[in-house]
This record gives sequence, structure tokens and C-alpha cells, in this order.
Amino acid sequence: MKILFQGDSITDAGRDRSDPHNLGSGYPLYAAEFIKKDFPDIDFEFIDLGISGNQTKDLVDRLQADFIDINPDIVSIHIGVNDTWHHADDRSWIPNEIFEERYRKVLSEIKEKSNAKILMIEQFLLSVPDKEFFREDLNGKIDVTRKLAREFADYYIPLDGLLAQACIDNEPTHWSDDGVHPNKNGAEFIGRIYADAIKKMIG
Repeated sequence: MKILFQGDSITDAGRDRSDPHNLGSGYPLYAAEFIKKDFPDIDFEFIDLGISGNQTKDLVDRLQADFIDINPDIVSIHIGVNDTWHHADDRSWIPNEIFEERYRKVLSEIKEKSNAKILMIEQFLLSVPDKEFFREDLNGKIDVTRKLAREFADYYIPLDGLLAQACIDNEPTHWSDDGVHPNKNGAEFIGRIYADAIKKMIG
């Protein structure tokens, strides 16, 4: 079974890009470990093609080579925070309609041109002072992501909400130093949630 991890720096996580099977140090590494333990009799191939800095527009550009041609059984997508962050300095936010158009293009092409099941992972932001204003834009785009999930996802991880819940008993810095990039605790937390999602997707 071939599982493809796709997204931005949170998925890239310092991977060796010369080796698509290198999972870096982020949630894909932990997810793969948990999944192999959960299903010891299944031969998994894990591929990580997340690229730091990517936005939805970049996934559109990479659709054929890095999604369709890979022909995965399951593709997970964690994207969206850079669609906000890269426009935050001057608040030149991308209209939600453009964000939806780009993300919809990715999801519809996967549905039309592959047999892959789609696991969508919600973009998130932990509560850190220098990025609180991101919520002006991010919340609307999370709503778009949830809307698209209802239409396209075989399974959806509402990660912004789950991490908010996790921050009740632990400070945000327990999970991420900057509110966006998970540290070891955050990566392992997401990896476990991911593995649980896979259990529900393949039974």
C-alpha cells in the first residue's frame, strides 16, 4: 500500500529531497512508525513530497508529477497556512474564492485521474503573540478547507481544533516553538492522529 504525504514545511520537515522515501523529522516519520505497528502484515511504501514554503498554487503546479504520476493508494494533504502567512506582512490576503479554486483543482484532479483515497488535514495555528493576527485570514480559509473536505475527503483531520484542545493542558510551546511548525511533541501528536485516521480508512 502506497501512502503519499503532501504539503508544505510541516510535511517536508527537513526531509532529504533526493530520496522520496525519506520522511524527515516531522509527523510523516511518526505516522509511518505507528501505521507499521498497527498493520504489521501490510507492506507499506511511504512517500513524502512536501515542500517547505508551498501554497495551494504550488500544489496545482505539481499536480501531475507529484500526485497523479505517483499513483498512491492514499494521499494526505496538509496545506494552507502559507496561503495566509506569505501575505501577512501587509495583510494582502488571497481572496477565499481564489484559495478555494486552487485547492478544489488539486482535489478534483486527484478524484478524476487516480484511485487514491484522500486524507485532508486542516491547517492550524497555535496561540502565539506575533501571529495572532493571522486569524483575520486563516479562519475563513479553514472554513473553506472544511467545506472542500465535505465534498472530497475520504477522511478529515480537524487539526486546528484538535491542537486547540491539546493546548488546554499544555502551553502552545509544548507542541510548537513558533505556533506553526511542530516540534517533536507536536510531530508525534499529529503522527498518532494520522495513524488513527489510516486505521479508519483501511480497516
